[in-house]
Amino acid sequence: MYLHLGKGTVVNEKTIVGIFDLDITSQSHLTRGFLAAAEQAGEVENAAEDIPKSFLVCCDGERRTVYLSQMSCATLLKRAAEGLK
Repeated sequence: MYLHLGKGTVVNEKTIVGIFDLDITSQSHLTRGFLAAAEQAGEVENAAEDIPKSFLVCCDGERRTVYLSQMSCATLLKRAAEGLK
């Protein structure tokens, strides 16, 4: 199944490693460092038309991508659960 993240971006649910709340996790220096390193490596895809609320880490083989989404974690998890029915 596929998960729509916004702004026309769709990812295969099998590649999702984690869905994280940006407001909560960005308080940690480790998360800020991870996001900065991903940005420098060109691994960040912005799927948000407005201020991002969450980010997803996806791995497809050797390639890692971090997606920024304007949707909340709860919305993304609900969409993923509905896809499993």
